[in-house]
Amino acid sequence: MDTSFADGWGAAIYFWIIPMVLGDAVFPPVPSEIAVITGGALAAEGRANVWLVVLLAASASWLGDILVFQLFKRRLSHVLDRWKWGRKVHRGIHEAIAKAGRSSTYSAIIGLRFIPGGRLATSAAAGIADVSVHGFSLCAAIGGILWGCWQAGLGYFAGTTTGLPFWASSLIGAGIGLVIGAVVGVVVARKRGRSPVDEPGHPNPL
Repeated sequence: MDTSFADGWGAAIYFWIIPMVLGDAVFPPVPSEIAVITGGALAAEGRANVWLVVLLAASASWLGDILVFQLFKRRLSHVLDRWKWGRKVHRGIHEAIAKAGRSSTYSAIIGLRFIPGGRLATSAAAGIADVSVHGFSLCAAIGGILWGCWQAGLGYFAGTTTGLPFWASSLIGAGIGLVIGAVVGVVVARKRGRSPVDEPGHPNPL
C-alpha cells in the first residue's frame, strides 16, 4: 500500500473527527463512528495518536450533546421548524426519542449513546425533562469519554490483531460496532417500547 496515502489520512483524521461527531449530535446518519474508528485503526499503524483521537471524539461528543440539550431545555426547538432541513432534523429527533425511549436518567445519558440514535434521543429527552445542567454535563462528559474509547478501541483492536491496512481495519471495527449496537438497540427497544413525545408548549411535529 502507498504509505503516503496512509500518512495523508493520519494527518487529516483529526480534522474530520470534530465536525462529524458534532454533526452526529443532531443528525445520527452522519458516520461519526467511522471517523473515530478510522482514527483508532491509523493509531494501530503508528500514524495517529489514539489518545488524541479519543480526546477529540469525546470533546465533540460533549459539545454536540450540550447543544441538543440546551435547545430543548430552553424550549428553542421550534427554531428548527423555520427551515425545511430543520423540520427534517426535528422529526428525526422525535423519531429517535420514540425508538430509544424518553429516559432522562443519568445512566441512560451515559449508556444509550452506544445504540443508533441513542445519543440524540437522551440529550433531547433530558432537555425536555429539565434535567440539571451540571448533572447532564457531567454524564455527557463521562459518556463521551467512554464512547470515544470504545470507537477508537474498535479500530485499534482490529488494526493490531488483523495486520490489515487501516481502511480494512476500519471496516471490520465498524462492522463489529454496528452489530453490537444493533443487538443492544433491539433489546432496549423491546424493553421500552415506542414512546410518544410531546414538547411542553410545542406541538408534536410528527
